[in-house]
Amino acid sequence: MPKLPTSTSLKSPHSTGRVPADHVQTGLPIPPIVRIRTFSPDEWEEFVLEWADSLREKYSLVERCGGAGDMGRDVIATCKDDPSQWDNFQCKRHKTPLSPSDVWVEFGKLVYHTFMKAFTYPRRYVFVAPQGAGNTFSRLLKRPDELKDKLIQNWDKNCRSEITKTTEVVLDGDLRRYLDALDFSVFEAIPPLRLIDQHAKTRWHVARFGGGLPQRQPADNPPSEPAFNETNYVQCLFEAYSDHLNVPVRATSDINLEVTLHEHFIDCRREFYSAESLRTFSRDTLPPGEFERLQEEMHSGIKEEVRTDHADGYRRVLAVVKMAKLLQITDHALIGRLSVRDRGGICHQLANDKKVRWTK
Repeated sequence: MPKLPTSTSLKSPHSTGRVPADHVQTGLPIPPIVRIRTFSPDEWEEFVLEWADSLREKYSLVERCGGAGDMGRDVIATCKDDPSQWDNFQCKRHKTPLSPSDVWVEFGKLVYHTFMKAFTYPRRYVFVAPQGAGNTFSRLLKRPDELKDKLIQNWDKNCRSEITKTTEVVLDGDLRRYLDALDFSVFEAIPPLRLIDQHAKTRWHVARFGGGLPQRQPADNPPSEPAFNETNYVQCLFEAYSDHLNVPVRATSDINLEVTLHEHFIDCRREFYSAESLRTFSRDTLPPGEFERLQEEMHSGIKEEVRTDHADGYRRVLAVVKMAKLLQITDHALIGRLSVRDRGGICHQLANDKKVRWTK
């Protein structure tokens, strides 16, 4: 009887043998260095734009020019210290590391269009590609004179008929003399890992790659007296207290003897500052509009309670804030960082923005 082959057990991708719950839902996480290789050309340019826009200590303005008529400029950045200077980030998406043959035409476009004074010669010209620069291209970037010579040698094959659709660009006469005088040390390439590392510090990173939000810093304690940015919601609270007491409340001193109201006012201010810290956290870690979307969802959830009849404005505040703290919010990026105090604070932010009132 023939001997059967020994069976081999399949190995788990998890060394511990335990399957994490989030992997069952979403599969194994994809590292950013792998994920960027799946980006479409548009997604790649958007990613580079997000990264470049975060360099605001260097640039006063970052714009995406990619598309028809960009003349070889994808993402351009105006230098903050000298607005006449600009940097170009040339987005190239290839399945392999960049080789010189992939980009000769980009050099040709820059030479021709700056010669024609369509725009000025950049301070820096940076190639950004998911696979980075290949060995040959990387070596040439470190040798500007040799890079220029190679471009001249490859002009007719790679540039002459590819720069514009309307004419051939012959490299002779004034154009050749212009090219000879150009500084080719402005060209460089950014390794993709460095790009990802810097992008990780932006508000766009988690939304694009996942991985969860960082922990929040504790909220600041309110100052002893309400600040200017608290004016509207504090006035709304004073009106609610006036409605409750049937006497005018115009300042914190008017409720100092009312222990319950005094404690309530202190709690409201703490809640407001907690929600303001969440706003800042959202600004630093998520794309624009996410915190406002959370406010809108909270507003939608408390509207009916705001409209409901209550004995007075103070009772309305209590009922609305209580409802806000019980709302089921499951589909928002900030849910894992949203505290009970934040929920009350968002109610006061809405009052501060004059979207809700506690008295009729």
